[in-house]
Amino acid sequence: MKSKQAGITLIGFLVVLVVVAFFGYMAMKLVPAYTEYMGVAKAMTQVSTEGAEGKSLDEIRRDLMFKMGFQYVDDATIQPQDITIDRTNGTQLHVAYDKQVPFIYNIDFLLHFEKSVPLQGNVPTL
Repeated sequence: MKSKQAGITLIGFLVVLVVVAFFGYMAMKLVPAYTEYMGVAKAMTQVSTEGAEGKSLDEIRRDLMFKMGFQYVDDATIQPQDITIDRTNGTQLHVAYDKQVPFIYNIDFLLHFEKSVPLQGNVPTL
């Protein structure tokens, strides 16, 4: 009496393994950029809750860059000109930056991150 075998063949297993390895490699390249963004968001929240009463934009930038150092944010990721204060909907601290992550050969990922948090206190105009 013959029984029918069921399962995956070696070729099928290799195809599945290649697809899983590709997406695993992609995740290994992208996850650090997103964890770095989470550090930026946490530093922005810390700066906003401390208040910005009487601080200039340069002082807020310095304070934010200092706090991002504790969150393991690379100094080359965010430039001081990426940090602005937006006054259209109240006073908000706004950070927008791009990060280029090399992937395979001449293929790169370009990630755009943008976050705004409300600032407490009166921030002088420029």
